[in-house]
Amino acid sequence: MADIAKRNSQNPILRPADLVPSVPGMEIACLLNPGIFRFNGKVWMLVRVAERPQPEAGMLSIPILSGEEIEIMRLKEDTPGLDTTDPRVIRYNGKDYLTTLSHLRLLCSDDGTHFYDPPQEASLRGCGQFESYGIEDCRVATLGNTWYLTYTAVSPYGVGVGMMSTADWNSFDKMGLVLPPHNKDCALFEQQIGGWYYMLHRPSSVFLGGNYIWLARSPDLSHWGDHVCIAQTREEKWDSERIGAGASPILTSAGWLELYHGADKDQRYCLGALLLDRENPARVLARSEEPIMEPLAGYEQTGFFGNVVFTNGHHVSGDRLQIYYGASDEVICSADFSIREILNTLS
Repeated sequence: MADIAKRNSQNPILRPADLVPSVPGMEIACLLNPGIFRFNGKVWMLVRVAERPQPEAGMLSIPILSGEEIEIMRLKEDTPGLDTTDPRVIRYNGKDYLTTLSHLRLLCSDDGTHFYDPPQEASLRGCGQFESYGIEDCRVATLGNTWYLTYTAVSPYGVGVGMMSTADWNSFDKMGLVLPPHNKDCALFEQQIGGWYYMLHRPSSVFLGGNYIWLARSPDLSHWGDHVCIAQTREEKWDSERIGAGASPILTSAGWLELYHGADKDQRYCLGALLLDRENPARVLARSEEPIMEPLAGYEQTGFFGNVVFTNGHHVSGDRLQIYYGASDEVICSADFSIREILNTLS
């Protein structure tokens, strides 16, 4: 099957150099995986901005959030017990640290392609012990007159799912961790089903099991239960190593359409789709045998962590599905799909 994404001819639409670091002494290493929503006639983006200390020769600097301040742990590159094989995660003396510290930057656009900083302060940062390594990969879901943000909360305790809500994008109700570590890739359904709220999420264990997509439901958006695994990795396929939900599922005449990411043993990330039953989303009706989008463009193959396309934000207008995605864990891009065409690929 051919890649069916229609990429924006102006990709990448946002690069690290397009934004200013949040504090002196830091630099923006990469932009990743934005949540998308519409507000006041504009397209808005909550982009993950990953920052790191400006480099020093022979030294490795690790940023950690302490209260409202960023503390820097500095180690010599030849320090015994230092594992730097992964550019994203450092292991030192049995503990994991991130090489960057992420926050969420709010940007807006009049045309959906050219994004800029609004005049007011518009950043969301980690807060408290469960977000001391930052907050990442926000999904934005609209329920009634309220927007709900689900994001990855990172700390020495692991990776969990945080949630907050807003009715005006000026004040936020922080709901804390709604799913404890280890969990991420949380996407809310944008309407209730049978009086219940639903979410997709991805618990995982490094010792047993795998990175699978699960479904949960809640009476109040705070207490989640009735968890069920709906999709697993598949050996020898494009999603053999890990899978995770993208943005909120899209309600179509055929059922709930969910774009998800999958990675193979070579850590090559592609996009595919799941089709879930309209009344019982735990029932999978169809799934992509082959990816509907692969890292084919140069900016998707080379970057901070190459061969990655990863989406958790989109906008729907009729049959048009416009996704915003992170490419190679470094730049932000957009692409269009036909919902009908995606549905026709599923088996």
